[in-house]
Amino acid sequence: MTDNVMRRVQSLLNAAARLITRSRRRDHITPVLCQLHWLPVRRRVEFELACLVRQALCGQMPTYLADDVHLVSEGNRRSLRSSSDNMWAVPRTHNSFGDRSIGAVGPRIWNSLPRGLDISYKHFKALLETYMFRQSHGAL
Repeated sequence: MTDNVMRRVQSLLNAAARLITRSRRRDHITPVLCQLHWLPVRRRVEFELACLVRQALCGQMPTYLADDVHLVSEGNRRSLRSSSDNMWAVPRTHNSFGDRSIGAVGPRIWNSLPRGLDISYKHFKALLETYMFRQSHGAL
């Protein structure tokens, strides 16, 4: 999504949070989102993309998306340290449209996550959401 669309969707999320909690427009929205345990829109999109890339590791990603993401170990003839860490190759892009493609964003998000997430999918999602929630809202 473009930044403009992301801001508009975040504004809708904020309005929904205010409606649910009956908070005023002047109240700061971060504590409200934290109370509802909602991630900001950008972080939620990153969460969903990380889940898709995790599914690609298990071979459960739809084929039309899986063709765009590749492990580092698949593309290199040489043995690299990152080939054993399930690191994804991040392709070079030449414009902002390419920067937002799943083939570029998905691997970039996955490679930024902490290691050791080779666990069941259900447990992975719970740990990932907690990790992203703590990154977004800090110690609120």
